[in-house]
Formats: sequence, structure tokens, C-alpha cells
Amino acid sequence: MDQNFSHIMIQSIVIVVAGILLATLPPFLWGWDWETTIYRALTFLVVASPCALMAAIMPTLLSGIANGARQGILFKNGAQLEKIGQVRAIAFDKTGTLTTGQVQVFQVVSASEYTKNDVLKAAASVESSSEHPIGKAIVQAAGDLDWVAAIQVQALPGQGIVGIAQEQQVIVGNAIFVQQYVTNLPEELQEIAQSWEQEGKTVVWVAREVEVMGVIAIADQVRVEAAATISRLKKLGVEQIVMLTGDNQETAHSVAKVVGIDRVYAQLLPEDKLDVIRRLQEQYQTVAMVGDGINDAPALAQASVGIAMGVSGSDVALETADIVLMADRLEKIAVAMHLGRRSQLIVKQNIVVALSFIMLLLVGNFLGNINLPIGVIGHEGSTVLVTLSGLRLLK
Repeated sequence: MDQNFSHIMIQSIVIVVAGILLATLPPFLWGWDWETTIYRALTFLVVASPCALMAAIMPTLLSGIANGARQGILFKNGAQLEKIGQVRAIAFDKTGTLTTGQVQVFQVVSASEYTKNDVLKAAASVESSSEHPIGKAIVQAAGDLDWVAAIQVQALPGQGIVGIAQEQQVIVGNAIFVQQYVTNLPEELQEIAQSWEQEGKTVVWVAREVEVMGVIAIADQVRVEAAATISRLKKLGVEQIVMLTGDNQETAHSVAKVVGIDRVYAQLLPEDKLDVIRRLQEQYQTVAMVGDGINDAPALAQASVGIAMGVSGSDVALETADIVLMADRLEKIAVAMHLGRRSQLIVKQNIVVALSFIMLLLVGNFLGNINLPIGVIGHEGSTVLVTLSGLRLLK
């Protein structure tokens, strides 16, 4: 869109300069009288005005934005409507995007010297400060258990969270994160965690000081429309669809297999997701990123088109994204892409029509076959025509 406007600005400058030359040179070059010269110069300025070219773009984009809003797709500007139609690769976050994000505690297994309630209370004490869906699920599972919110809580996005509860340090997160604080991970818990991961569950380790207290299995449901959306995007010609997640390989691949994603990047930190988007842009140029959480914000900002889930999305994700799916309906991504491609097609059609009218009127003016009123009618008529053409995208 910016390129189109640049061309129109250049054309406007050329028209003004050409109009001045046309109003002064013909009497000396072709022997026109001054009345004919001024008349044809004025007609030239009218018929060559790029009004129709401007109308070829903006009504179409505004119609596309309005159409999207009516279907729960919020485009923040017209440029993103154009870009979504050019997307060649799409990256999806897992939790809250391909899955519902309404995670629940599926099972808790404690180390021999602790109970399940001990594990839940310790985890809830630090997760009460977290906005992550997994943290909220753990707090909900702790329910009415007697736990105290931790202090000095520090969260490392994509890894875990640590804080002080009852004068003891509590660590909650993935295995790699917890291993930085404990002496070892019990083998029996590792076996259980591995079996959960193979089933597609997310495993959260809980430790206090240097001892592992237990593990928590978090279950999340894949969105019903996820597989159909991925299939539809492939049919639309998207060349590469990948999944980015902080979860381990086993959990990530189990979800990817269900929805039909062929390429998975697992155990990623926010900066790792950013690097993946950059690599995809080097290969595919225009890349979209779909996410909902704080961890996704850097990747959303880097992507050519950032798409956020409107209901489950964090404030940071919603602020960073270019497009918001107001009802968290993944199938609307394909609708947005169709709108983008349709808008590009209509803009090109409108530009061809506008330029054709301008050329016909210019030729008629130089041949003396049209007068100023006819030029005005032709100019305004072409502007109205392309405007009405752009409104087709409202359907």
C-alpha cells in the first residue's frame, strides 16, 4: 500500500509539472492559440488527476477492514490487510492458541516424603503471582488448601517461576529450569513425567530448596477447529506452517500430529521464538505469527503480521499484534487471508480501470475530441466506478 501511494505522489508531481508546460509551450512549439492552450491545459489537469487511483485503494481497504470487523477480525490498519494476503509461512504458539488454554491439573505425583497436597500448596504459593494459564490451573487445583502467597517472586518466561514461601525457596517449572536448583531429579518421577509427555500433557516440576517435591501433569485440549484451520491454510497456498512452544518435544509433537503441523520448534524461550521468526522471514519473506501470551510478544512484533487471540490473549500480546481474533476462532485466520488476497485483486483491477480512463481522456484531450465538461464527467465517473468496485469487499 505504501508503494502504491508513493507512485500516486510521483504521478501528482508529474501532472502538475506537465500541466505548467502544457499551458506555456504549445503556442511556441505547435502554434496553438493561447485560448486553446489554456483550455486544453485545464482539461489535462482535470482528466489526469489521480483521484481515481486514490479511490482505487482506500475504499477497498476500508471495506475489507469493515468486513473483517463484522466477522470478529480486527485489523489495526489497512497495511496489515494487504500483508496477510501475502503470507507464505505461519507460526503458531501452542498453549492458548492451538489449544484452548483452559488447562487443568490432570494428576499430581509426590516424592515419598511429601503428599500431593504439599506439592499443590507449594506450587500455588508462587503461581498465584503468575498470569500464565498453567499457573492459574495450579492455583485453581489448590482450591481451599491452606497455602500462603510467596514473596520475592521471579518468573522466567518459558522456563518457570521461583519465590519465597514460609521462608523457604520454592521452584516451579520445567525439568531444565528446576535442575538448576536441586541436587537431582528422582528417577521414578522422571519415568512418570516421560509417560505424561508422550500422552501430550505438560509436566510441571515442583521443588523446595534443593529437594524435588513432585510433578504435576497439566492437560490442555486442542481446539476443535485447529486441524481444519491448518488444512484450510495449506489449501490457500501457505508454504510453511510451524508450531512454536516452550513445552518439551514429546508434548509438542503429540499436539502437532493431531492438528496436522509438520514442523515443530519446542523448548523455546521468548527470544528463541523471535529467532525462529527471523529465520522464516529470511526464507519466506512475509511471515505471520499467531499467539496469545506475554512469551509470544517479541515474536508477534517481529513477524510481518502478528495475530493475537482476543479473549485469551494477554494485554501485551493484544497491544503488539496487528490483527486480533475477537472470539479466539482460529478458522478466522483463513478468512482474514482470503480478505487480504481479495483486496489485492480488487485494488489491481481498480488501478487498471482508473489508468485506462485516464489514458483515454488524455488522448481525447490532445486530439481535441473532448471538452472540459466531458473531461469532468469522465474523471468523476471513473472515480465513482472504482469506489463502487472497492465496496464489493463488503460482501
